[in-house]
Amino acid sequence: MTSIAPLPASKELAQLHDQALQDHDGLQEPPVDQVDELRLWIARNHFYNSKLWAEEDLARRTQVTDSEIAANKRAIDRYNQARNDATERVDELMLLRLGLVDAQSARSDTPRSLAPTGARLNSETAGTIMDRLSILALKIHAMRRQVERRDVDESHRSSSRAKLGQLLQQREDLGSCLDALLADAAAGRAFFKVYRQFKMYNDPRFNPALVAEAAAAGG
Repeated sequence: MTSIAPLPASKELAQLHDQALQDHDGLQEPPVDQVDELRLWIARNHFYNSKLWAEEDLARRTQVTDSEIAANKRAIDRYNQARNDATERVDELMLLRLGLVDAQSARSDTPRSLAPTGARLNSETAGTIMDRLSILALKIHAMRRQVERRDVDESHRSSSRAKLGQLLQQREDLGSCLDALLADAAAGRAFFKVYRQFKMYNDPRFNPALVAEAAAAGG
């Protein structure tokens, strides 16, 4: 059953993201019994982004076997799909709480919007903004580590401090956009929709290369 907890503000999201990264680099799956359903899926989105980030780093290695890099690339595909699925679930749950989507169709491929007449359609969903905030938290976490390094010269740390400042400003600006969108949606002035990413390359029914492989195996 969907919790009636309030929609999370950008400051709460930043705290959630930063705490997970501080505690375990974001690589520990969130417990289901400590958060409401919406926050669970927000935490899962951040978890999948963190796993994706780690695999992206590993995929850039140059002194390992091709099979290890292939394993990293397959993991990247899995986590990227899971991250997108989590983003869509976040959008579903927020729209349900806002009363902006038909509950019976919310999880289908064609969810029915219940936007009030005259409300503006926001091109980016709130879940997608939250996904971007998760990625910004990862960038901030990684850049802060560069600032703290002692195996590099001061010019590296100084450059990293400047980049860190830009990332923090970007997160603050994007967070303000999220807060404004949710406030307007709650007031009936704006809405967004549940969109399906339809990642066809991950679906063996739609990826022509996988269809050809299956046909060859069947023949």
